[in-house]
Amino acid sequence: MSIPKKTKHRYYHLVKYEGPARGNQKITWGKWGLQAQQGAELTEKQLEATRKVVSGYTKKYADGKNKPWKFNIYPHFPKTKKPLEVRMGSGKGSTENWVAPTRQKTIILELSDKVPQDIAYSALIQAGHKLPGKYKVVEK
Repeated sequence: MSIPKKTKHRYYHLVKYEGPARGNQKITWGKWGLQAQQGAELTEKQLEATRKVVSGYTKKYADGKNKPWKFNIYPHFPKTKKPLEVRMGSGKGSTENWVAPTRQKTIILELSDKVPQDIAYSALIQAGHKLPGKYKVVEK
């Protein structure tokens, strides 16, 4: 699982994920992509499950260390939670997990043109099942 080495702030306030994305709406690296249809917070575990599914489908199209897929998002916002049965006050809780806030129409994952169309579509559809919300496969 991936967590950031360093962050600007120790804790963040609420991050909004409603509304359309400001950037990252077009496929820039590959030929096929997984586009979010709803805003959601994607945890590091969900992104790791997605990575495992996509790498299983596309591992024979990799050239050594060059993978035929690329993630456009990274979980760099900490989500905090206070322990159970703790009194009010005494500061903010500790970091529970790391999330990547995703807005509507954000391209989450891209696949290169080395992967055939039928395999790319099935890999991206299975990857969308691992994430919360609705997703669709788009082509460049």
